Amino acid sequence: MPTYLSPGVYVEEVSSGSRPIEAVGTAVAAFVGFAEKGPVNEPTLVTNWSQYTRVFGGFVAGAFLPLSVYGYFLNGGGSAYVVRVGPGGGDAGPAGGDGAYATAAVPAGGDNGKLSFTVRAALPGPAGQDLSVEVTDASDGGDDTFKLVVKQAGKPVETLDNLTTRRGSGNVVTAVKQQSKLIQIEEVKGATLAPPRRGAEVALATAGLPATTGVDGDLRVRAEDYVGDVSDRTGFAGLEAIEDVTMLSVPDLAAAYQRGIIDDEAFKAVQLAMIAHCELMGDRVAILDPPPGLHPQRLKEWRQDVAGYDSKYATLYWPWVKVMDPAQGRAVFMPPSGHVAGVWARNDDTRGVHKAPANEIIRGALALESGLTKGEHDQLNPIGVNCIRAFPGQGIRIWGARTLSSDAEWRYLNVRRLFNWIEKSILLGTNWVVFEPNDPRLWDAVRRVITMFLRRVWRSGALMGDTWSEAFFVKCDAENNPPENLDAGILTVDIGIAPVKPAEFVVFRLSQLSHGAGDD
Repeated sequence: MPTYLSPGVYVEEVSSGSRPIEAVGTAVAAFVGFAEKGPVNEPTLVTNWSQYTRVFGGFVAGAFLPLSVYGYFLNGGGSAYVVRVGPGGGDAGPAGGDGAYATAAVPAGGDNGKLSFTVRAALPGPAGQDLSVEVTDASDGGDDTFKLVVKQAGKPVETLDNLTTRRGSGNVVTAVKQQSKLIQIEEVKGATLAPPRRGAEVALATAGLPATTGVDGDLRVRAEDYVGDVSDRTGFAGLEAIEDVTMLSVPDLAAAYQRGIIDDEAFKAVQLAMIAHCELMGDRVAILDPPPGLHPQRLKEWRQDVAGYDSKYATLYWPWVKVMDPAQGRAVFMPPSGHVAGVWARNDDTRGVHKAPANEIIRGALALESGLTKGEHDQLNPIGVNCIRAFPGQGIRIWGARTLSSDAEWRYLNVRRLFNWIEKSILLGTNWVVFEPNDPRLWDAVRRVITMFLRRVWRSGALMGDTWSEAFFVKCDAENNPPENLDAGILTVDIGIAPVKPAEFVVFRLSQLSHGAGDD
């Protein structure tokens, strides 16, 4: 209380006791995968495609992260956190940094022989990727010797002369290892290392996958690199420190699987870790991608026998979508999670989180990897597969809005996301209650601010009921706050809401009436 010592007029600012709850964001995606450059294992916020390219570079052949982020913004996404991952602490090459790798074969002189080059870029980013190797005649003119000319952007930058496939100081493998700063060379297992044909030139298009190279030159990516560690802030586990995230996508898990870098068990292990992460956080949903090349029956078998996930914090979309890949100059099939996340964001912005993000067009999708009949859809929808379908004259649309939960209460995705949004909004909007005197005045204030917030939610159409009292209730009084709870410093608020659910099955009942059967 202020102390008044002299006569006069005093002004005091007094809190009304009501602090309105502000709604939190509903559509902030997190993407984990491979990028051309940028910070490794550091969640970085990007709000548009131009910002992504400045930080992480452009499209990269063989990597789905850039295509997914582009599809996210194309479909209406507003902001996203990007986590660039790679094994071995995130080094993108033997010396770390933003190096790149690729393999290419130079035709050899034997029937089954060939030389296999594994390239690392000495310069970061695109400058180190436009490489090619040309095979020419050696300076000494020997029949079994040759010259390798390494070109960058079509211009010679390295020349390795008088090489041979025989043992000795001129051996091609030994010489390249000692002299070249741009390429590494190894013998293909099972092939005869014969002298390559003169005039052969192979462009070494980088795969764009941040990876380490072992002694055998193979690219290696482990499941642990995606999952990461909370204490080290690596992988998507590092996203625990980011409270804004509401969606999680790991598109390059499918890229590594497609290349045979990880197997079925590792693929499943990462997706299980994604689900566990979302369940632990309780405020985000995992958007899972199926393996590539699955037809409906094979997908059903994979879903039931392999990916028997049961979680209200995860969804699965199928099939893969075809999009244009500027890095390869052609259309490619890719996992749909990035585009789906963008549709979620667009749906939240135009209709609200309570509306199921389905019957919405996927922008940028040219075609689908697999078609679908109604009978096949009848088999997939009950097991939680959200199918993407192409309708004549209506484009390619998401035609499912289910979670992977077997609990009927949490069957629909919009119900899960609505609860996430309300829970988080109330949680953040009532932080001021902590350490306040736990008495009936506090109970009234808490009950009042939560009721006002839920009335706004009801007016938006997110809750059932003709009146707000039918849509929700808020209880905070002496009945659910007995003396023993007060002694323990516990304040309890019971809240019940009636969410709207989607009209998934629309049934029109038609009957034939006899002429004159109706009233005049």
